[in-house]
Order: sequence, then C-alpha cells, then structure tokens
Amino acid sequence: MQYRPNITKSEEIKQIIMADAALTIAFSLALAGGIFGKLGAVIVLLPMAFVAVTLSFVLHELMHKYTAQHYGAIAAFQTSRMGLLITLGTSIFGFLFGIPGATVIYTNSFTVKQNGITSLAGPLTNFAVFAVFFVLFLFTPPLSYINELAALVMFISILLAFFNMLPIMPLDGAKVLHWSKEVYFSALGVILALMGVAYYSLFKNVTGMITEIVFMLFIAVFFSMFYRNVL
Repeated sequence: MQYRPNITKSEEIKQIIMADAALTIAFSLALAGGIFGKLGAVIVLLPMAFVAVTLSFVLHELMHKYTAQHYGAIAAFQTSRMGLLITLGTSIFGFLFGIPGATVIYTNSFTVKQNGITSLAGPLTNFAVFAVFFVLFLFTPPLSYINELAALVMFISILLAFFNMLPIMPLDGAKVLHWSKEVYFSALGVILALMGVAYYSLFKNVTGMITEIVFMLFIAVFFSMFYRNVL
C-alpha cells in the first residue's frame, strides 16, 4: 500500500471543522425541505444539527482514527472537495448525500479482524451517542427544546450508523462483514431496531423509515461505483 506521511494536527483539525460545518448546514437544509421548504426552520435547526453532527459524525470518524492508530496504522481525517460539494449541493434540494470526508487509514499490517474492529468502532460510537440521548429524551418534557434536540441527535446518529454499515465498499459494513458475519448481522439488527425508535421519537411514526432505507441503499451503491471508477 502506498505510503502517506502524516498531515499536521492543525491541518487535520481544519479539515474536520470544514466537514462538520458542511454536514451541519446540509442536515439543516435537508430537514427543512431544502431551498423550496421552510427556510426559517434552518435557523432553528442549525444549532441542533451542529450538536448532532459533531457528536455523531466527528466522534465516529475520530474513533476510526484512534482504533487504527492503536493497531499501528497511519490514520487521519481528510475532507473531499467533491464530497463537500455533493453534500451541500444535494441538501439544497431537500435530501442529503453526505460524504464530506472520511478517516483515511494507511497500513500494510492489518489483519481482517483488526480491519473489521477498526471499521466497527465508528458505528459503535453512534450506539453510545444514541444511548446517552435516548435517556435524555426519556427524562425531558415532550416537545421541549432539549427533548427535540435529543430526538434529532438520536436520529442523525443512528442514520449515520446505518449508512456506514451497509455492506458496500468502501463503507464500514463491507469490512465488518468480511471479518465476521455474526458481528455484522447482530450490529445491523440493533441499528434497525434503534432506527425505528429514532423515527418514532422524532416524527411520531415509522412510515418514512422504509423510504429512507431504500434511498440510502441507492446512494450507497452510487457511492460505491463513484469510489471504484473515479477515485
């Protein structure tokens, strides 16, 4: 595998902030219905989306990095210029194809198990975030700001976990499945159950969940083709 020297810490932080900001804006726009939706809702959603994205996306990527480094790999978060444009561009139309960047790992020594564990570390972080905010959701007054924030964090966290656990390269799920079918399907089962909880908590129904799953399958297949043929 091609060697890549470490980027500086300050440059990596800059790239994480760029990805965090882009995904925060994109989620806010998409949830508000895009530029043809309720733009006033974007202002309300921005701070909530910032908390949700920072805890769900940034921690997810950092856990990949630190787990990879634990196994002796070179790892750093990198943004994708094309990914940033796609993330922001799709949200304008009320849906989201969120690929602002990812943790890039360089190693020649990973075993299949180490690669699987490193890949699973991100979704497991989403589980932890979901659990903390589910407790907050249960013990705060319904429709209060904190209650709505907790529901949004739960939704975004488990949505990112599901997308990343799809068994399509270069997503986490393909590497986890290659390592252990038992671990993969157990994790996917938990994610689907928690998605139902998140949808009901935020939207008071689960009817949109099937549509969301089909949509994410479509964009994951598209992303996989883009990854193989363009990148």
